[in-house]
Amino acid sequence: MSFLLKSMVSSQVKNLGLGGGEEEKKDNGAAADPAAAAGMTREEYEEYQKQVVEEKMERDAEFAHKKAERATLRVHLREKYRLPKSEQDENAIQMAGDDVDIPEELRKMVDEDTVEEEEKDSILGQIQNIQNMDMDTIKEKAQATFAEMKEAAEQKCTVM
Repeated sequence: MSFLLKSMVSSQVKNLGLGGGEEEKKDNGAAADPAAAAGMTREEYEEYQKQVVEEKMERDAEFAHKKAERATLRVHLREKYRLPKSEQDENAIQMAGDDVDIPEELRKMVDEDTVEEEEKDSILGQIQNIQNMDMDTIKEKAQATFAEMKEAAEQKCTVM
């Protein structure tokens, strides 16, 4: 019922000529000239469009550079862990064009991982690993090693 009432009232208002038809004509004219729709002159609008295009190009270049940095990091990690190379990463680096380095923050993370791995491989790392082992296991291994050494010495030495 309310729909019927609205449609009848709106059609009556349009018929009276209170400006309903004129607004539609203005809207159609504004769509033809985007500069006028934005409230700018033609030169201002063209300059604005140039700025928008330049900003987009800068964003795209920065995105490609970041993408190349990540690809460089992946290539570095692949070399470190002797994994197969990825042509996708190599293409991303070539697309960036200039010499791309690993970002400083990522470089620090990789360096920290390398230091941790070196510590685990060192003698101190092995000693710390021994602390995590069961004392009975360590005692058994030591006794077995001592027994092996004693037997070897008895076989080689006639005095013992």
